[in-house]
Amino acid sequence: MEYHAALAPPEQAAPELPRRHTRPRSRPPVVERIAGWSARHRKTAVLGWLFLVAAVFVGGQMLPAKNVQNYDAGQSGQAERTLNRLNVPSSPPAENVLIQARAPGRTFAADPEMRQATQQVAVALRGLPRSAADIRSPLSSGAASLVSANGRSALVRFSIPGNSGNEDQTVTSDLNAIAAVQSRHPDLLIQEAGDASGDRAISALMSADFRKAEVTSVPITLILLVGVFGALIAAGIPLLLAATAVMTAISLLAIPGHWLPVGQSTSEVVLLIGMAVGIDYSLFYLRREREERAKGATVSEALRIAAGTSGRAIVISGLTVMIALGGLFLTGAAEFTGMAIGAITVVGVAVAGSLTVVPALLSWLGRWADRGRIPFLGRRRTAAKPSKLWAALVRRVVRRPLLWGGAATVAMLALAAPALGMRLAYPVNDVPKTIPVVATFDRIQQAFPQAPSPAMVVVTGTDLTGPAARNAITALQARTSVGGPIHGPITSTAVTGGRALIVNVPLAGNGTDSVSDHALLTLRNQVLPATLGTDPGISYAVTGNTASSYDDTHQLDARIPIVLAVVAALAFLLLLVAFRSLTLPLISIGLNLLSVGAAYGLITLIFQDGRLQGPLDFTSFGAITAWVPLFMFVFLFGLSMDYHVFILSRIRELRLGGASTKDAISGGIASSAGVVTSAAVIMMAVFSIFATLHLIELKMLGVGLPAAVLIDATIVRGILMPAAMARLGDRCWYLPRWLSWLPGKRAAAAVTSAR
Repeated sequence: MEYHAALAPPEQAAPELPRRHTRPRSRPPVVERIAGWSARHRKTAVLGWLFLVAAVFVGGQMLPAKNVQNYDAGQSGQAERTLNRLNVPSSPPAENVLIQARAPGRTFAADPEMRQATQQVAVALRGLPRSAADIRSPLSSGAASLVSANGRSALVRFSIPGNSGNEDQTVTSDLNAIAAVQSRHPDLLIQEAGDASGDRAISALMSADFRKAEVTSVPITLILLVGVFGALIAAGIPLLLAATAVMTAISLLAIPGHWLPVGQSTSEVVLLIGMAVGIDYSLFYLRREREERAKGATVSEALRIAAGTSGRAIVISGLTVMIALGGLFLTGAAEFTGMAIGAITVVGVAVAGSLTVVPALLSWLGRWADRGRIPFLGRRRTAAKPSKLWAALVRRVVRRPLLWGGAATVAMLALAAPALGMRLAYPVNDVPKTIPVVATFDRIQQAFPQAPSPAMVVVTGTDLTGPAARNAITALQARTSVGGPIHGPITSTAVTGGRALIVNVPLAGNGTDSVSDHALLTLRNQVLPATLGTDPGISYAVTGNTASSYDDTHQLDARIPIVLAVVAALAFLLLLVAFRSLTLPLISIGLNLLSVGAAYGLITLIFQDGRLQGPLDFTSFGAITAWVPLFMFVFLFGLSMDYHVFILSRIRELRLGGASTKDAISGGIASSAGVVTSAAVIMMAVFSIFATLHLIELKMLGVGLPAAVLIDATIVRGILMPAAMARLGDRCWYLPRWLSWLPGKRAAAAVTSAR
């Protein structure tokens, strides 16, 4: 009675009974006390939340931005740190202007228009001394190599001077100058591509993609929420929580951004996860509160029941998601550490908001939350009745669990099988070739075939100009061969007054294939120890594009089993305490791993094997981007556990209420079908937006994430979970006596008394 009055709005508060008529009762759980405080102080809770979001946003804008250096893993990162410590200036970004005849038969030597256009390009660039330097054209002496072998193409090469941090802005004037020359020669193709122009185009593309995902996800989510609730006001509450959680978390990233590389990718992760859990948690709370009101409960009673049931499930789910995302810390990569901090922050903010501002809003609005009803939807959506379809399916599964569960398991394993051949790598270009700068890169590569960038050996020591160092480099040169893993010529350049040497070693292969990886390992493990390693006065580390890609991929590949084991173990312990059962955590973890494996198999079939390249607008590079499987695992493990916790909480609630295990399974899945299906449909729609973006790794997420959500919300929820629980029967609730000390008895009593 005390709690009933505490949750009720002032106008609905129950009259206080005389003290002699009250029966002493134990203090409500923390979640219910938080909801009770929010309901009593609803204006303070709502306005305080909005003020907090605004204050954090303003504070994040006021903090000065800091560009933190991101180093690669392994030996590549060691070499990069050495160069940074020695303050070795990076080489200026190289740019190329391609002049190519559109019609066949025209050559640079015989076509005066091509030579005239080349001269105009060089003159235009020389007129921009602040953005172009070291200009070389085919008209210069000794530059015959700037004309292609067939004579149809010519190159003008130059570099971007000045600060290496703003070359993507500096190159704008060069691009404008080249575009002006192109407009005067419509019969020629005159286009620029290079380090700076490529970075500029890709950065602009990523920013546009991020805005597209952000702008598109909000109206789609709102439309689906209106379909779920049938009322505009109720539909706006989950969107409000998700939007404010994302805004708060992104603003808070300014703090770790001072010592961790926090960039666009981290913001995308925060948006993705914030929209998912923010909507899920408020959706769980709202649907339970509406369900209880539809059964005749008052607003205060419905809030009390929702706090004791869905609120508790939200806390368990949030902790499980944060544990899963915390697995990113185990990768050892600074970029993943930044992602983990951002993702955990947005989940924590969403949990806090769902436990405070959501009950405060519902208490403040009362039955006004059902206003703004949509014709033909409002009355039907308010009832939130158990699903007859899911109840019928689950009853069949429960009657014959081996048949249904076995068939579903075989299908899932078949879908996951292609993942056994998954290859991890980084693409040379992760954007479609239809992007102008990428298409120009390809034309230049076809006209002027070039070897991949060489391995860079960073050598430091006390006497790098002495005979021992010279003899070691000569021995290294002697180990090169045309058909071997190490090619020539090898070049050596002294930097920082001779304190370091940069030795460039060409490798076999295309730079990202297994041939290049083998050549890199041969260089590191055999050639360098036998040459440079013989001089005790020097040390070395190998970096470069091939080395960076190999080191990052190798580290992630080695850490994935560790991440999987630690996340699964911590999630098991949390669920063991939450449900006081030894078998339910094992079921949930096993089913999660199965659904993640199915998602892995699907992206392997599509992106590694090159299926659906046309409809999805991508070019397969024969592998999966190295960080995608790890991120998918931690995200899907947390999100899948989100649904499992909610469903298991409903089943456990019915079981504690006296129902048999089979009846509790059928009733729990049927009663939670509406909210889980609604959440899954919304998440699939939001995640699918990423499949329409340009970067291939985002497309992988845009296919793998919604597919996994679909599998989890249908096959896992409707067949595998009830089949496993029905087969175990009452053993689902098995807890050894030596674990009876675990907390949770009081929470179980609270769940029972909530109804």
